[in-house]
Amino acid sequence: MNATRGGAPLVLTLSPRAGGNSDAAAGLFARGAARALGAPVPVTHLRDFRVRPCTSCHACAGGGPCPQDAGDDAGRLLDALAQAPAVFLAAPIYFYHLPAQAKALVDRSQRWYERARAGDPAVAALAPRPAYCCLVAGRPVGPRLFEGALLTLRYFLASFRLELRDPLTLRGVDAPGDLAADAGARAALLEMGRRAALGEDGANASGTADDDGERG
Repeated sequence: MNATRGGAPLVLTLSPRAGGNSDAAAGLFARGAARALGAPVPVTHLRDFRVRPCTSCHACAGGGPCPQDAGDDAGRLLDALAQAPAVFLAAPIYFYHLPAQAKALVDRSQRWYERARAGDPAVAALAPRPAYCCLVAGRPVGPRLFEGALLTLRYFLASFRLELRDPLTLRGVDAPGDLAADAGARAALLEMGRRAALGEDGANASGTADDDGERG
């Protein structure tokens, strides 16, 4: 199936802190997309939703629904990822990885991973689409500062046939307002949003994880 050709992307922040640099990054991306589309692009904040952790019950491995879906918002957030023409995620780095609630959402996507691995026609029919991210870290140094989060995001998104594009990773960005001082990062986020809205980046035809992405 051909990749989708632009439209309003899903913009999702993964930070528990309101008004921080992840929110600022998402706002800039959304502004760039809105300018390209000539219409507002909303920003969704994960902290406004309830996401229970995966309990490793293995219901999804047998093709059944997730028992947790009836009690929280994870199911509809994951459905939104599957339906969006493009996705942008903004997150801070906590101990070299994603914040706890974000990791909980990733773990709850196991149902989608199992569906993709089983060859579910509905998942196979999804168009390959681009995904973007901005990761901000308070630490100014660390050669592997973003590796854990990026690897997780890559395989998380692959279950939805979303392909992670070149991520924007920012070091030494901690206090609220730090991003405002980085003109280059601000311009990059606006341009990223513009490209996403216009569908300029496309996606590869596969859009699926390889065996290295298998989850434990």
